[in-house]
Amino acid sequence: MEYIFEEEFTVRDYECDLQGIVNNANYQHYMEHTRHQYIKTLGLSFAKLHEEGIDLVVVRVDLRFKNSLKSGDKFVCKLNVKKESLKYVFYQDIYRLSDGKLCNRGIIESVAVINGKLGVCEVVDNALKVV
Repeated sequence: MEYIFEEEFTVRDYECDLQGIVNNANYQHYMEHTRHQYIKTLGLSFAKLHEEGIDLVVVRVDLRFKNSLKSGDKFVCKLNVKKESLKYVFYQDIYRLSDGKLCNRGIIESVAVINGKLGVCEVVDNALKVV
């Protein structure tokens, strides 16, 4: 897959469960943070969009767990985004940096809710360069 953005992280102790591996919910946090950082690089602000009546809302998350991360592991979360009808579909993969292994694969679908209604958001489309 071709990626258009990536963000590096280090696993913190408190993100791990009793088995010593990253708790499954944290992979979604890593992906969300990566999406937010990507949106910021495009000059968009979730707060400003909200003030304008535009909210980007996650409507579906599909995570595939491949290899576990452990405390102290350094990893990178990479993404690409495509537009499918009204949905912004983010394809995100997490790779452990020490060995390059794929640890998690995610497909996250979001939509724009404009003044309380599902709709097309030209501001976001133009920033993401998707049509």
